[in-house]
Amino acid sequence: MVGVDRTGRLRWRRRIGSGAAIVVLALLALVVVDRRQWLRVEPALVAEPDRADRILVEKAARRLTLLRDGRVLATYPVSLGFAPEGQKSREGDGRTPEGIYAIAYRNPRSVAHLSLKVSYPTPDQARSAKAAGHAPGGDIMIHGLFNGLSWLGPLHRLIDWTNGCVGVTNAEMAAIYARVDTGTPIEIRP
Repeated sequence: MVGVDRTGRLRWRRRIGSGAAIVVLALLALVVVDRRQWLRVEPALVAEPDRADRILVEKAARRLTLLRDGRVLATYPVSLGFAPEGQKSREGDGRTPEGIYAIAYRNPRSVAHLSLKVSYPTPDQARSAKAAGHAPGGDIMIHGLFNGLSWLGPLHRLIDWTNGCVGVTNAEMAAIYARVDTGTPIEIRP
């Protein structure tokens, strides 16, 4: 029989195991190198006149705009859920919801660099999902890059990668976080 003997197969398995260990160590090193996450401090809210009184997310344009009295305070390019077109209807569909919501809370210790919780689902959306026999999903956030991945910076915009959230760079998230308080209305358009 032609083939690899038992010793050859064991060597091959060891090489695969060693390669996997190297990949895991490299990924761990990226997280350790990202020391900025360890020292993260919650940005203070800016003065009331400089805070957004409304957030607009335009999914087709991949844009988030902070507004105050109808005036644009700042605009940021964003990444969305991995299947962004259409309304979110169930957990795991990868869609970013559409509609009018509010910022439910601010999370300085999130798994991504800072986050602002969007009040999805509304009671009507939760009832519709339940009637259809599935969970509506939740934990929709505006957030920075996942901890340990800040080195990606604006490269994150090359693909829609979130599970339905609105993703921005860490520097952008710090600026947004400082201008958005709990209760701020957010409209997410197709």
